[in-house]
Amino acid sequence: MTPALLWLIAGVVLVVAETLSGEFVLVMLGVAALGAAGAAALGASLGMDVLVFAVLGLGLVVTARPALKRRLQVQHELKTNVDALVGRKAVVESTVDAHGGRVRIGGELWSARAFDETQVMQAGETVLVMEISGATAVVWAEP
Repeated sequence: MTPALLWLIAGVVLVVAETLSGEFVLVMLGVAALGAAGAAALGASLGMDVLVFAVLGLGLVVTARPALKRRLQVQHELKTNVDALVGRKAVVESTVDAHGGRVRIGGELWSARAFDETQVMQAGETVLVMEISGATAVVWAEP
């Protein structure tokens, strides 16, 4: 087999293998291998092929990969279920202390307890949901 064909096969294998990792390293090396295949097809020596592969691979991993990862990064993770409740405000329906109580979060009634065991929150106060523990909202009195 000719060096160009070997580089071509290596490039295709690396690009296909990228589907398993998702880190954009293998695809960069695959593109570098395709560049080396092009150099070999133009009649470059094996040393020149390796140099083309090394320079392209390093250049792509150092420059193109970070830019590509930033571009494809999810900016805002969508929070759902109880994760979406953390950080929201709630209104105390019945006195909340370290042992229990009730709050209304977005129209739904939740059992609650105080995040700080020394706090006692009275009906009508606005509180902050610190976490959800099972089916209980752990809340903090806002100043």
